[in-house]
Amino acid sequence: MDEMFAPEESTSTQPWKVMIVDDEPEVHNVTRLVLSNFRFENRPLQFLQAYSAKEARGLIAANPDTSVMLLDVVMESDQAGLDLVKVIRNELGNRFVRIVLRTGQPGQAPEQDVIANYDINDYKEKTELTAQKLSTMMYATLRAHRDIMTIEANKRGLERVIEASARIFSHQHSHEFASAVLGQLTTLVGVERGALYCKVPRPATQTPEHFLVAAANGDYARFVDNNADERLPPRIADSLRDAYSRKRHVFNKDHYVLHFTDSHRTESLLYVGETWDLSPLDMKLVEVFCTNVSIAFENLHLQREMFDSQVEIVTLLAGVAESRSKDTLNHVKRVGHLADLLAEAYGLESRAREMLRYAAPLHDIGKIGIPDSVLNKPGSHTSEETDVMRTHARIGAQWLAASRLPLLQLAAIIAEDHHENWDGSGYPRGLRGDEISIGGRITALADVFDALGSKRCYKEAWTADDIRGFINEQTGKKFDPRLVHLLFDNWHRAEQIRHRFPD
Repeated sequence: MDEMFAPEESTSTQPWKVMIVDDEPEVHNVTRLVLSNFRFENRPLQFLQAYSAKEARGLIAANPDTSVMLLDVVMESDQAGLDLVKVIRNELGNRFVRIVLRTGQPGQAPEQDVIANYDINDYKEKTELTAQKLSTMMYATLRAHRDIMTIEANKRGLERVIEASARIFSHQHSHEFASAVLGQLTTLVGVERGALYCKVPRPATQTPEHFLVAAANGDYARFVDNNADERLPPRIADSLRDAYSRKRHVFNKDHYVLHFTDSHRTESLLYVGETWDLSPLDMKLVEVFCTNVSIAFENLHLQREMFDSQVEIVTLLAGVAESRSKDTLNHVKRVGHLADLLAEAYGLESRAREMLRYAAPLHDIGKIGIPDSVLNKPGSHTSEETDVMRTHARIGAQWLAASRLPLLQLAAIIAEDHHENWDGSGYPRGLRGDEISIGGRITALADVFDALGSKRCYKEAWTADDIRGFINEQTGKKFDPRLVHLLFDNWHRAEQIRHRFPD
């Protein structure tokens, strides 16, 4: 990483801006004459001239990329030059221009005091600036300016890498992540044509015949779901194969291919090109960015593995609960998908919907703690049996709340809230309205919709009209009116879920 802050050889052909600030025209003429053929890193000088501190202030404000300022001390006043230094550094915030103070009256601005109290980079008496010494001073000053600008460019580049990395880290799904990486990578280095992403699901002992484009942007967007090796020029297809077979990034003159392997041994290739020209700094930024992308890929799949483990636990627990109550496992599957449907209609973001889809099936997990004689009793319950049945909400919540897994924590909230009623008449806490969690409200409606349409040991399946009538009658009492409206708007989709997972 230390190499990132090493000075780079400039590839720019722009001249170095040198500002001469002096109230003596002869000083301007001599300086320009002496330095007329001066070159540093094969770049000439461009002279900017000001004859007063006031004029110089406007000139430096209009040209903040000035490299060197040759500044007289005594102009409109004895302190005009020193006052201008304060303006440049403090008011204009320009820390990059190298300021060389030149004075013909050193007694009025003693060198030690000026160097100690003002942010200047050199102090010269006009009498000592011979042609040779002026050239030597210019080499040293421009070299310092080049190096400080290189450090600043690296700093800004790293800030861009950090910002870009933060944006891609926020994406939790592979396809979104890939698109985010492409977008941030092309923004980072200013690639105009775009980039594409190929995913190789199962690495084989031999290089695969084709590389399918999973995501792309810019000119390459039209290649999605096509084979990159068939759409790109042969030499670029060779780079894809080279990166894959050697398991490393490939940087060529007019394009590059980045290679990543995640914890599932899935391999990915990012192609950027063509006709690009990365500077040495851009190349380093890409390397740092690639390191972050590799870490992000790994973290993404580790998070996915953890989430999949939670889903597996939830599925097993839901199956146990349903086997105890003699309901089918497909009932809880349908409740999960119905909850997802309502959450989508409600406007919840995709991650919240996914969590709800897997947590909602555990709403009745507490029934494991209910005696069979009560749980599976055909017909109506006595008041005592009803009280026992109602304890399943708290039992389930207490069991699930002990977990630190986010999915089970959400399931605990749903287990406790799914029998609360919109008007406050529910149990176990008598919550009303928005006091009830949105997960609890959604699951309650999804559960009743599916339960009424399913055959049970104590009842036959209701007709669609009867289910509609009951839910409509309970709107504002048992159910959130907004959710009922959304269910009615998506009634056909809800019925399709029941057909997809029949008892």
